[in-house]
Amino acid sequence: MDGLVVVDKEAGWTSHDVVAKLRGILGTKKVGHSGTLDPDATGVLLIGVGRVTRLLRFLTVLPKTYTGEVVLGVETSTLDASGEVVATHEMEVEIDAVRAAAAGLTGDILQVPPMVSAVQVGGRRLHELARAGVEVEREARPVTVHRFDVESSDDPLIYRVEVECSSGTYVRSLAADLGASLGGGGHLRNLRRTAIGSFTLAEARQIGAIDESAVLPPAVALRDYPTVVATRELLGSGKVLARSHLDVEGDGPWAVVDADGKLLAMYESHRDDTVKPAVLIA
Repeated sequence: MDGLVVVDKEAGWTSHDVVAKLRGILGTKKVGHSGTLDPDATGVLLIGVGRVTRLLRFLTVLPKTYTGEVVLGVETSTLDASGEVVATHEMEVEIDAVRAAAAGLTGDILQVPPMVSAVQVGGRRLHELARAGVEVEREARPVTVHRFDVESSDDPLIYRVEVECSSGTYVRSLAADLGASLGGGGHLRNLRRTAIGSFTLAEARQIGAIDESAVLPPAVALRDYPTVVATRELLGSGKVLARSHLDVEGDGPWAVVDADGKLLAMYESHRDDTVKPAVLIA
């Protein structure tokens, strides 16, 4: 079995929990995810099955969309509602000021990853160090926030947000930075991932509704990338080809399918005017 499952993860499940459960449901050990989603968060999680696990890195880099709520006036140890309160602030803000602060966190920015994250420093994940009570210096990393929309709620210190961002962006850090830029602090709650690339909640299934019918064909997994048609004979066992043989333009990568739309390979740019297989499926 090879394909992609679009999961609507429920709160309380880790991404690894979902992988373990689907191994049992689908009867295969070859299952993996394209990027973690916090246990308290819900929403879209992409799961590769069989040979599609080799394609997950191409899904990990797709842009993400999230909704959530920023609670101003309260800072937590994890930057979200699962942590302990570490500071409180008296804050009075207006929606225009919050939107202006959000605009300042939009575009290409540098973001320091939170201590409770899967980023590795010195060979250890930050969340492992955090559980041991160790805090280390973290380098700010470039990320892109394409959109940071803010709406008010019935509570003057709680704002509903929708964020579209590059892979590697921490929405909880955006929430904390938003609070700090308004002269106080804040944290995130009710985070929900609504999309990874073109994969949205509309086609996602909760774990209890997943069976073999939920496994999408391998070619669908790469639908966000340019697609070209070729023959198995042309690709052989993974040939380096001239660009003209695949008739491709740009930087790639490209999903290569046969005349029936079945995925054969993922090709990427190579030296000179050639392309090479990043992953060969056929």
